[in-house]
Amino acid sequence: MNFDTPIERRGTNSNKWDDMTPLYGVSADDGLAMWVADTDLPSPECIQDAVRKMLDHGVYGYTDIKADRDYRDAICWWMENRHGWSVDPNAIFTATGLGNGVGMVLDAFTKPGDGVVLFTPVYHSFARITKAAGRKVVECPLVTENGRHKMDFDGYDSILDGSEKLVIFCSPHNPGGTVWSIEEQQQLVAFCRKHDLLLVSDEIHHDLVYPGQKHVAMRLAAPDCQDILIMLTAPSKTFNIAGTHTGNVIIPDKTLRAKYQARSVALNLSTNSFGIAMTTAAYSPEGAAWVDELVPYLDRNRQTLEAGLASIPGVAPMTCGATYLSWVDFSGTGMTSKEIRERLLGQAKVVPNMGESFGAGGETFMRFNFGTQHARIEDAVQRIQAAFSDLQ
Repeated sequence: MNFDTPIERRGTNSNKWDDMTPLYGVSADDGLAMWVADTDLPSPECIQDAVRKMLDHGVYGYTDIKADRDYRDAICWWMENRHGWSVDPNAIFTATGLGNGVGMVLDAFTKPGDGVVLFTPVYHSFARITKAAGRKVVECPLVTENGRHKMDFDGYDSILDGSEKLVIFCSPHNPGGTVWSIEEQQQLVAFCRKHDLLLVSDEIHHDLVYPGQKHVAMRLAAPDCQDILIMLTAPSKTFNIAGTHTGNVIIPDKTLRAKYQARSVALNLSTNSFGIAMTTAAYSPEGAAWVDELVPYLDRNRQTLEAGLASIPGVAPMTCGATYLSWVDFSGTGMTSKEIRERLLGQAKVVPNMGESFGAGGETFMRFNFGTQHARIEDAVQRIQAAFSDLQ
């Protein structure tokens, strides 16, 4: 697969490219979009073929039972073959993307006013969805050690007040790129049991892990946690099909499963036939071969971006073990977040995500999406280095 071929996304209703001007004041004509977490890379041919087949048929009615069975079988095949995780097909619920999955979990298992624990800084939509649902965000700050995040469970005990009902955990971590060890995940389960918390493990980035790192699904890392565990997975980040808004809520425990299903039926949730077809095609040997080409390409982008930004005095990228998102600390420059923003947006015309949106601990950081053509990464590095050249 030639990932170097540029694809024009401007003028295609791309959130990432077409919203740069209204939200950040940077023109897409000469700006570089490095914020929204989708990539500028084409999906594999097996997905394209599935869409063409539907297009050629020309009728887009309700799907049948076989399509749903094939879809579930494909998910089970992928998890077994790529992650060593045997999934019961009856445990799989389809959500309209994992944002919807988070909202559904909050609706099914918590009440307004309940506390929801987030290990911050973390993916900003968790807090947004939690607050919109009338639940209380309880921030438990992560600590940084040797370029990766760690959880401070001793410190968290004093933060909780007993109103908390649920933890949303990001594994691998977004934005920090940390791949959690088995021991860390087991410690998290012990923390959840101590405080009587359900554990929601969002593992949407689990396929994009770099050499020297090993992601282990929470269901495998802590096999005894199934009675409190809800797993979230999706093909959207892996295969760049986020626009289908198709993700999975996987619930091993039958009691929790029944409660979630009752809310799904009450809200009349149903699946997207295009998302079902694309996911079924993606979770295949052809899709797996494509991912095996994608990860080294992204890893090269990661190394180029991290090395280039690390060469700027006072700028320190976190160690990115997974995802296509680099979490970069600018605190060593001595600049305010406003000054950093002005240099990136105004001078470099590079648009990352602003760190404060990820919660406590993100104030001096920026998140850069390196899921694009390598030439754009080189361009971004040169622009940012030039914007901070007075520090050299």
